[in-house]
Formats: sequence, C-alpha cells, structure tokens
Amino acid sequence: MEAQSQQKGPTQQKGQNQQQNPNQPKKGGQEPDVHQLLKVRREKLAELQAAGKDPFLATRYDVTAHSMDVKEGYAQWEGKEVSMAGRMMSKRVMGKASFCNLQDLKGNIQCYVARDDLGEESYKEFKRMDIGDIIGVKGIVFTTKMGEISIHAQSLVLLSKSLQVLPEKYHGLTNTDMRYRQRYTDLIMNEEVKKTFVMRSKIISSIRRYLDGLGFLEVETPMLVSNAGGAAARPFETHYNALDEDVKLRISLELYLKRLIVGGMERVYEIGRVFRNEGLDTRHNPEFTLMELYQAYTDYNGMMELTENMFRHVAQEVCGSTLIPYGEASIDLGKPFERLTMIDSIKKYTGIDFEEIPTTEEAKKLADEKGVHYEARHVRGDIINLFFEEFVEGHLIQPTFIMDHPIEVSPLTKKKPDKPELVERFELFIYGREMCNAYSELNDPIDQRERFKAQEAALAAGDEEANTTDEDFLNALEIGMPPTGGIGYGIDRLVMLLTNSPAIRDVLLFPTMKSLEK
Repeated sequence: MEAQSQQKGPTQQKGQNQQQNPNQPKKGGQEPDVHQLLKVRREKLAELQAAGKDPFLATRYDVTAHSMDVKEGYAQWEGKEVSMAGRMMSKRVMGKASFCNLQDLKGNIQCYVARDDLGEESYKEFKRMDIGDIIGVKGIVFTTKMGEISIHAQSLVLLSKSLQVLPEKYHGLTNTDMRYRQRYTDLIMNEEVKKTFVMRSKIISSIRRYLDGLGFLEVETPMLVSNAGGAAARPFETHYNALDEDVKLRISLELYLKRLIVGGMERVYEIGRVFRNEGLDTRHNPEFTLMELYQAYTDYNGMMELTENMFRHVAQEVCGSTLIPYGEASIDLGKPFERLTMIDSIKKYTGIDFEEIPTTEEAKKLADEKGVHYEARHVRGDIINLFFEEFVEGHLIQPTFIMDHPIEVSPLTKKKPDKPELVERFELFIYGREMCNAYSELNDPIDQRERFKAQEAALAAGDEEANTTDEDFLNALEIGMPPTGGIGYGIDRLVMLLTNSPAIRDVLLFPTMKSLEK
C-alpha cells in the first residue's frame, strides 16, 4: 500500500462531482436556503446521536504532524504514516474515491479518501460529513500524479460537528464588521488573518526574550487602582464591592513600576492591558496592550539605544529582515534612527523657530495665524506640542526620535539642566505614528509634587485627562529613586507595523465593538 501511495497516487480531477461550500450561490444566481442547510446539519447530528456516534462525545485525538510540517519537510515524511486533525474546508466526492481538504493551525493539506481503505460504513459516514466539520485523519504521505502533497487516508473520524454554514469559500469573510465580531470565523476563512495573530504572538515572545537577555525582570502590577496616573487619559471607573470603594482601571503601568525601582528591582518590565476611556479609530482602542520598562542608572539616551536595538532585533527575528513594507512605504529599521528635538523638527518642516517665540502671547498669536486650535489654559509649551502634532507628525515616515518636549506636556519627566522649560523625553515616530514614549524619569519628590499641583490645576480648568496627586508615589520618591530611564511601547502599533496591518482592529483578536441592537 505504501509503495503504491508513493508512486502511483490518484489524480485529482477537477470538476468531478465536486461538493463545494454549500453556501456558494447555485447556478443561475439562486442563493441557497440557509435555514434548510442548517436544518439538515442538525438532522445529521440527530442521526449520529441516535446511532450512538455522538461527535461531541469524542475526546482525545493524537496528532503527530501539522500540514506545513509535512509539506515543508516532505522528504522525511514521504511514505510514512501521520495523524492530523483540523477542519474540513472542501470535499470532492467521486464515487468510490474522494478528496477533501483539511485545515489546521499551520495551513492545509489535501486528503485522498477511498472506500476500499476506509471500509463501506466509514466511507458512507465520510460522505455525510459537512464543510466545517472537525475531523481526524490518519494515513500515508504521498504525492498525487498532479504533484500535490497529500495524505492517503487509512482512517477518518468525525471529532466535532459544525452546525453552522461557513462563508462562501472563494470570497472568504469580507464583511469587516462581521470579521471583527466573529473573529473565530475570520481566522478560519482568512489565512492571512491567522498569520497576523501568529506573528503577534512571536513579536511579544521576541520582546520578552530580548529584555530577559538584558537582565530585566517581568512583573505584574494592579489593574484596579484608586489613582489612575502615568498618562494623559480619562479612566474607566467601577466599584469594588468588597471594599465599598470606587476604583479606576489603570491607564498606565508607570507609577507602580517606578515603586519597584525604588525597592531596588533595577530593571523591570510589564506587558499588560491598560484602559483609556477615549475614542476608537484606526490607531486607538479603549483597551490595548502596553509594555513599559524601567532601568535604574540610565537616562533617555540609554532608552533610545535600547529602543533602536530592540526594534531592529525583533524585526530581524520575526520578519527575517529589518526592511519592513508598510502601506506604500518601506520602513528601514536597519539604519540609525534620526534624532530631532521637537523645536528643531517644527523648524525643519515649517520654518518656524520657537526659540524666537519666548512668550505664551506670541505663541498664541502665531497659532491664530496658522489656524492651530488651542484652549484658553494652554501656554507656550502646549502650543509647541500642538504645532508639532499639526505640522510635523505626518512627515515622520522613517524611524525618528523626537526629543526634548515642553515641560507642560510632560509631568513625570526630568528637566533638562540647561533648559528647564524642556524635559528629557523622546517619542519614536514611524509612518507618522507615535510608537513609544520615554523619559529620564523625574526622581525629585519636591519637583514632582509641584508638577502634580499643576496637573490638579489643569484638571480644575477642564482638562479631564490631567493627572491627580498620588501621595503614596510621592512617599516612594521621598524614600529615594535612583536616576532612571523609562519607556512605554504600544504593542498593538508595533504589531501593526511588522504585519503591515492598516488598523489597530486588525491586530486585536477581539476589538471593542458597539453592541448589536437586539
């Protein structure tokens, strides 16, 4: 049997009594009766259960290989018996012999199913199976006369019955809203989607390995907090019944990780969900994955070096290259990243030099002339930041560090010794998007208290995203925090970049969606 399977495998003939996805339109454009199709599937299930063959009672099935293992390593698998399991995505019945396609985690593979190998009863059961059913196949690896690597089935069992009809195979699941709501169906029908999320997992694993190799410790900090600080964002609020206290969902990881630096854990990082009560668009989701790290005895220059090296390392390890296609651009992570101060970047792209605009009044006048909207409470530093967002961000396609931000927009950052109106902070921009945010961390508790007071004043003036004073954090700083560099990375945006995904929802398995009306 093995020799025959290897050398004289069956030829897959197209058009021979092919059973395609039953959701495909019939000839003449007539749509199938989906309700009838669903009814038939439940009737088949009832028949199996009545015969004592309930597919939902199936338990373990030993898998010895996946589809791509066999395809990519065919030389070592040819003529050998393998056991595979997955979803049946197509079936072509041709009398005494048939073909079906099995899809598993790594891809798909063709199976040749013959009555003489399975036996009359098992072959009849196979013919009654539906597209979407989960099956187990044991057989011999061979190549058909048409040159397709396949499995010559010796046994085939139904492991789970699909009671729904999959979308039409040749067009996949194309409705964007439905793709996000039914990600499980999206993963089945769109191979590229599955690849994206496999890549996401590899990216996060690569980051962990890289940081672990540098001596960082991965830690976990609270999600429910009394004071949601560390970022400019509105928090979600909830109630803790056991304590009878209102609490917030964290918007950042920063303040707890810095407490650990105070405690002597010199290099720490956390990868976790944070929650910001803000809008949804192609780059924002109210809950997203943030990675923050803090390293004692370094500054924002050390964080730039770490960031550049880590991005380059992860791209090479996961994508196999530091030249990354994204949209219409080719992002080069292999070259040294450009470094510009925020003021110099504005001068580069607009010709405006804020070094020559020293007062808030002059800055607001210029904003009025250029049509830049600001609020009454804003001062010169806020205006500088608004000009950057309006006129510079979109130009930053290749990796660029924007350094030395105004103190007004950086309440947790150490001042530049020679320019106290600026702070030692940078943001990395790629393709016009902020990829990370880093500081030389403020470790002066007296200065930090004054910054918190300024934030409280901004909150009173109507800034709903301002921080509030965190007394326990101030107490930690008073105990003493060493000079520290810290950084936050938006994991979702990094995954978007490395998988060439246009929207954040494309890299979130279950993005936030408005509930369907009932």
